[in-house]
Parts: sequence; C-alpha cells; structure tokens
Amino acid sequence: MKKLSAFLLLFVFFALSPVRAENDLPAERIRAMANEEPDRSLTLFREFLSFPNDAAYPEDILKLLAWLEPQFAERGFTTRRIGTEGSPVLLAERPVADAAKTALIYLQADGQAVDPSRWEQESPWTAVMKRPSGDGWEIIDWPAKGADLDPDWRVFARSAADSKGPMTQFLLAVDAIDRAGLKTPFNLKVIVDTEEEQGSPHLAVALAASREALAADFLLIFDGPPHASNKPTVAFGARGITTVTLTAYGPKTPQHSGHYGNFAPNPAFHLSRILASMKSVDGRVRIKGFYDGVKIAKDVRAQLAAVPDDEAAILKAMGLAEADKVAPSLQEALQYPALNIRGLDAAWVGKEARTIIPATAVAEIDIRTVKESNPERLVALARKHIEDLGYTVLDRAPTDEERAAHAHIVSFDYTICYAAFRSEFDDAPGLVARAGLRRLYGEEPILIRTQGGSIPISPFVETLGVPAAIVPTVNIDNNQHSPNENIRLGNFFEGIAMLISVLTSEAV
Repeated sequence: MKKLSAFLLLFVFFALSPVRAENDLPAERIRAMANEEPDRSLTLFREFLSFPNDAAYPEDILKLLAWLEPQFAERGFTTRRIGTEGSPVLLAERPVADAAKTALIYLQADGQAVDPSRWEQESPWTAVMKRPSGDGWEIIDWPAKGADLDPDWRVFARSAADSKGPMTQFLLAVDAIDRAGLKTPFNLKVIVDTEEEQGSPHLAVALAASREALAADFLLIFDGPPHASNKPTVAFGARGITTVTLTAYGPKTPQHSGHYGNFAPNPAFHLSRILASMKSVDGRVRIKGFYDGVKIAKDVRAQLAAVPDDEAAILKAMGLAEADKVAPSLQEALQYPALNIRGLDAAWVGKEARTIIPATAVAEIDIRTVKESNPERLVALARKHIEDLGYTVLDRAPTDEERAAHAHIVSFDYTICYAAFRSEFDDAPGLVARAGLRRLYGEEPILIRTQGGSIPISPFVETLGVPAAIVPTVNIDNNQHSPNENIRLGNFFEGIAMLISVLTSEAV
C-alpha cells in the first residue's frame, strides 16, 4: 500500500510539473495544449482574417503590420520593420536563456488578390464558418463560446490557409508553450514576408542589408500544402521560377481575314510553331541542353520512391490518360526543370470571336528551375532555340524600321523571380521538423526532396548560409489562391499541435 501511495505521489508530481524535455511531452499532451482555448484561438484567427492583405495595396499591408506587431509583443517578441522599396518586412525576435542555437522562422502575411463576385459569401475578408452539405457547403452561425466544434467544419476567407492560418497557428503554439511553462530549445527569429504573392521582389535586398540581424543556425518555413495524401510532410526544397513573355508580331493593326488572308502573316501561327517546337508530344522539353546537369543518384531515387504518390488516382482526378514522359515518376519529374505555357492571347474567342488576323500573339511562359539549373542559362537556351528557328528576337516591341527589315519578329522579355533551393534530410531544420512530427504521429513524416511549386527561400539559403525545411500545417484541399479559400477546423487545431511539437523539439 505504501508503495502504491508513493507511486501515486510520484505520478502526481510529474503530471503537475512543467515538462521541459522533448521525450517527456507525449502526443496526447501536445494535442491537449493545442485545443486548450478553442474560443480564443478562433477569435484571434477571425480578427486576423478581417484585414485585407493584397500586396498591391501597400496601405493595407501597413494596417496589417500595425495589428501584428502588438501580437508579437504580447508574446515576448521585440519587433522592427525592415524597410524595402515596397512594403516593409517584419522581424520579430525572442531570445531564450541558455539557448545555443537560433531558429529563423519564415511566415507570410500577404495573400492573393480576390474577385469578390466569385466568392460564395458576402466578403472574402469576413470569415464565415461552413459545414458540409451535399456536394457543397452551407454557411452556419459562428460557434458560440463553449460550443462543440466539428473538425469537418471549415473557415472560409482569403488567406485562411495561405498563409494567415499558419501564422495564427504559430502565435497560438507560442501561447500554448508559454502556458505550459515550457520553452523552445532555441532562440526564435521570425521574418514576416509581406510581398510573397508578388514574388517577394524586394526580399533578397532586405536580407542582404540585414544579414547580421537575421543570423541563425537554420530556417523553418511554415507554409504550403502537405503531400496529396494529407499526411504529415516535411519538404526540403522547392523549384525556382522564371517567367517569360513571348510576343509574335503581325500587322500593326488587326486586319480582315477575308481581305488579307493568304497575304498578311498571322502571328498566332508563328507563335504556335515556336511553342510546338519547344516540347515533344510526350512532354519532354526539346530545347538543347535544357536538362543538362541533373543526375538522379541511386540513393536519391530511393528517397523519391519512398513518397507514397498514387499517380493513377492523380491522373484520374485530373481527367488524364497518361503523364508526360520526362521521368518515370512524379517525384522524379520534379527534380528536373520544367517549361510551361501559363497563358495565351491572340485576338478574341467564343461569342467575341471575329474574322481578323491579329496584330500580336502573346504567350506567357514559366520555367521552373532546380538547384542544378542556372536560370540565366535556361533563358539563353530558350532564346537561342527561337533564333535557330529563323526568328529575329528582340527584348522590346519592334520599330517600323525593324518591321520593314525582318519578316519574322518576336520579342522576348523575362524575369527571374527566385532561384531553387534544396537542403539535406539530416540538416538541422530537417532533424528538428522530423523529430517533432515523429513525436506527434509515432512515425516518420513524408519527406519531399523538392516541391514542385516555388517559394522565395533561396535568398535565405544563399545570403544567410542556412539550411531550410518546410512544414505544411493545412489541409490539402484548401482552394489555395482560388475563390472560396478555406481551412478545415481539424487541420487548424492539428497544425497548432504540429508547431508546438516542432518548436519544442530538441533534435539539435
């Protein structure tokens, strides 16, 4: 009996004592911490979502920053704005006594532009709660204080998932860690990007100017969607992106196709020939040297094969019979640079179609680069490919003299948005993220070597010299960038748990 009493006393002592070691924080307690104050959590999220955050309107970004700064201050962070030629970047810092390492956290405050007419609610900036109803969603009253929450309910608003959701989850995870008497095993520096959806055009300059203030041992990014299976994921890289605008020229003004067909060249046919020459029927880029430098080693191929992609289901959902033949699998295909036509324009279509020869034909192209490919080199290869087809390639619209001297003219304008990056699975951020998610789920998360999409992280890796890892914390089906963006309540609170576990991971 005495032994049992002693055991109970010992159990009560440890149950009530602050838990500080990683292995002493079980998954059940982490989830309880994440769900401890659901009303307050949703109130904070709802308030945050009410701020318009399209970076095309800098005055809205300044209002958003004015709201964010006291939020960080309430949680023990000091903040300062890093000025840029666009909207300022926010830096928040919270040192931890005796911490030997510093983690830099990347969060995104701005969101995609909105077309309110395509949203099934009064305003994209007024968050609404919806529940599944048939094949769609039904708006319901915002839950009353203390009401039971269905994990399948969703919050609909711009940036609910990309990326005010992860930002709110981070703030709430810090709250939960503090309430529990815990601390992060590393100092925290948070960089809040305010122009991500515009390609972060001023971020690299800001990083270079603030290199000392941003010094850290590793970078964690809480952003982006998880693997298509919706299972816990850690990504270690992302492809870069370069955009090209290609314009073919015909008559100076559109001409009647009856009067001048067979006489005035149609620029749409020239543009079509150029674009068709760039790819084979099975999807491989035919620009000479485009894939040079990419080699998939045996151990890397094993890493890629470990990702549980259901490619047949992906193709079926897309309504496609087969995939391009760049590589034998989706994950391996993502290791190569890609060339995509993202938009075409020449005259009019549908009810507005008319019998004319257009003045111009325009193709918007994106080139996704990988760590092994130099974007300037790929752009030069694409330009040479067009020149070898017999076209005069300019970096602007042609003059009248150039039109008279050259039969086939195209203009070629490009922008390197940001480069690719990739870190190793066993670099510090990977160890921290993987250990945190293993503790919460009892198994290794899905490890993605390179994401197909692009995020502006390469300036951090290159300028600050730190490795990086991405931890997605939202549901895969969130309508990111689209009308009716949302986050599932179950994923919202689970994301808080994920951040608690990662931010208290003592893996390094």
